[in-house]
Amino acid sequence: MSLNTAQLGAALQEAVVKCSERLHKLIFYRAAELLTSIPPSDTDSEPEDSQMTEVPTDGLPPIVVTGNLDPEEAQLEAKEINLYLLAKSFFDCREYDRCAAVFLPDTVLAGILSTTTSQSQNTATSKGKGKTKSRAGQRSSVLSPTLPKLSQKSLFLALYAKFMSGEKKKDEDSEMVMGPHDGGNAVNKQLVTISRYLETWFQERTIENGEIVGSQGWLEFLYGTVLSKDKNEEEAMRWLIRSVHLFPMNWGCWLEMTSLIGRVEDLNRISQHLPQNIVSFIFHLHTSIELYQSTSTLSNQLDQLLSIFPTSSFLLTCHALLSYHQKDLPTAESHFSNLLALHPHRLDSLDHYSNILYVMNLRPKLSFLAHLCSTVDKFRPESCVVIGNYYSLLSSHEKAVQYFRRALTLDRSCLSAWTLMGHEYVELKNTHAAIESYRRAVDVNRRDYRAWYGLGQTYEVLEMYAYALWYYKRAAGLRPWDGKMWMAVGSCLQKMGRDLEGIKALKRALLADNYYDTGVGSSFGSGRDRGGTMDPEILLQIAAMYERLEEETEAKAYMEMCVAQEEGAADNLEASVINIHADSQSSDDESRPAPTGGGEAGTGVTAATSKARMWLAKYAMRIGDFTRAMQLATELCQDGVEVEEAKALVREVRVRLEVEGNSNP
Repeated sequence: MSLNTAQLGAALQEAVVKCSERLHKLIFYRAAELLTSIPPSDTDSEPEDSQMTEVPTDGLPPIVVTGNLDPEEAQLEAKEINLYLLAKSFFDCREYDRCAAVFLPDTVLAGILSTTTSQSQNTATSKGKGKTKSRAGQRSSVLSPTLPKLSQKSLFLALYAKFMSGEKKKDEDSEMVMGPHDGGNAVNKQLVTISRYLETWFQERTIENGEIVGSQGWLEFLYGTVLSKDKNEEEAMRWLIRSVHLFPMNWGCWLEMTSLIGRVEDLNRISQHLPQNIVSFIFHLHTSIELYQSTSTLSNQLDQLLSIFPTSSFLLTCHALLSYHQKDLPTAESHFSNLLALHPHRLDSLDHYSNILYVMNLRPKLSFLAHLCSTVDKFRPESCVVIGNYYSLLSSHEKAVQYFRRALTLDRSCLSAWTLMGHEYVELKNTHAAIESYRRAVDVNRRDYRAWYGLGQTYEVLEMYAYALWYYKRAAGLRPWDGKMWMAVGSCLQKMGRDLEGIKALKRALLADNYYDTGVGSSFGSGRDRGGTMDPEILLQIAAMYERLEEETEAKAYMEMCVAQEEGAADNLEASVINIHADSQSSDDESRPAPTGGGEAGTGVTAATSKARMWLAKYAMRIGDFTRAMQLATELCQDGVEVEEAKALVREVRVRLEVEGNSNP
């Protein structure tokens, strides 16, 4: 049977591309295998010393591929197109080792790895013994590894496949989530191979001024990712910045940079070295939100981007998260609801939406969201987290843990699943498992204040207050204007007997609450009713610590402030602010807006205000102000909280008044 191999090859190339466009993996796979099994014709071979500088137009595959301005790279890509299509089909089918072996067989990689190891050993020997320097130099030149001549496009695919193979095997080695072999210590065993290959590749192309000739930015991105996984973060950031300068549209590179930034100061420092374009602008916005920033400047930047991309699901998600981080839950819920209406099959970030519905106790909406996610794709990590949150709201904590485990089986780096599973283990009183879950969450993302806070809570339950305090401070450092964080720090210090420090922390909590209720909330259109009202529980704790310090004047002032919150803080806010600021401030306080506003609504009678009123009544008795004591005790009888003790106090006041009346006829 006679066949025209050129026509057959062209037909198979067309089949590969059309199947790839239509996402039919099996046919794509088979067509690519057949294509590469055709023996090359004599005209396809080319001498190694060819000085060709132009890509021939004859014989190019009849498919659409991205062009390359570098003639040498374009020629290599044209020669490799059949092998590249085969390797890409293997990658799409998740056969990563097979994909890498198309261009970089294990024998080639083993030879390069052994050669670079010998070079490093020779270098170490030459440093230790001066006489062997010249001989070591001769040996290193002989042992210089010869890299296969590949285009950067094919090399990136092969090495990235090797990286993904290592990640896959790392998860397989860990076996069951939170099982006996899942200690979080498994590593990607391919990092060394990839790193040494890329180091050699860069070394070959680096000129005297440090520039890499002809590099396109993709291999720099891969090298930076490898260094990041190897915990060499400073060097990783340097290579990632170099990559975005060469190819700024690689969003994966920007995301890798975000994972390396832990503080706003780091972001501002790095921004000076980044290219100035719209992708850099979006990166700055996204990273700021990841760092829990919620300023009016950030809101204005987001509005500018939404005016350019009004229906972008990514930017609409950022808008919702901005409100979520600034504790405006109704607005965040509204944004996520609108986003879900626009993109009903999009599951990204719906785990955050389920957290909002959980906190707001919107069970019907959370039930609908869980059903929707299960219908779209029940084996997506986000779907499992949403369903787990739903079961948690039903107090089915064992079932919630089951779904969070499923999410982690699908993706070990699912941050929400680790943190929420820690919460569930706390509910189940399994503190050891809770601590391990929170620790794994922190390993995934050091910026997750919820995991740090959860660790603090768990150690506080175990009465290990020194550990709890350290973790609470980490959480407060990530969320310095969240009163809940500082309240936890203050309460822990109180239990440790460090009352002066505890008072300062609790005063910081009062400032933080006022910042969210009046300063930030107003700029984002928050419809909250608590303008200026302070938390009576915090005020009661401060007063109790002042009492232990035998500073009754301060204790009385804060007890009165606590009682005043029942009606609203309009009359007492100015004085309370002065009292809060009596202690030394941090430098950050000056950049925050001072609390303003009149508290239209108070808290009403609470257990904290009743305890404060009882303390004030007893204090009035001690100083002989029986009229004030009677007034406060009568109010307590009407509160319904401290009734029996209040009645006893009323009887005692009456007796004292009668005795006083009899002694003064």
